[in-house]
Amino acid sequence: MTGIVYSFEKLIVWQEAKKLVADVYHLLDSFPKFEKYALCDQIRRAIVSVPSNIAEGSGRKSLKEQIHFLEISYGSLMESYNQLLIAIDLNYITEESVEAIKPSIDAVAKMINGLCNSYEDKLEAQVSTKQLNN
Repeated sequence: MTGIVYSFEKLIVWQEAKKLVADVYHLLDSFPKFEKYALCDQIRRAIVSVPSNIAEGSGRKSLKEQIHFLEISYGSLMESYNQLLIAIDLNYITEESVEAIKPSIDAVAKMINGLCNSYEDKLEAQVSTKQLNN
């Protein structure tokens, strides 16, 4: 793809979250057919929400809004992981299959938290600067 590159596309966290979507989708292929529109569908929505909220937040002007969307992204990541654990309990997937993608889940979680902390630091600095100027 050529043309404009949006700011979120440069974020490693978005790139890794997008890869994680593909990994989770591949895991869902092994679910029983009757689950395709129940738990599978819920996992798909939750995992797609991770990079989607990173992208949406990057399009917001205020740091406060960007942080909000990163928090939603993190929540969706945790929701996805929880649902995968439930799928293990239901014997839809193996523990090993989830353990194989767990490092990616952990990495994306750390990156989201790191970016969120960075934005919070910037926000604090903005507030401090405004207070000094007033």
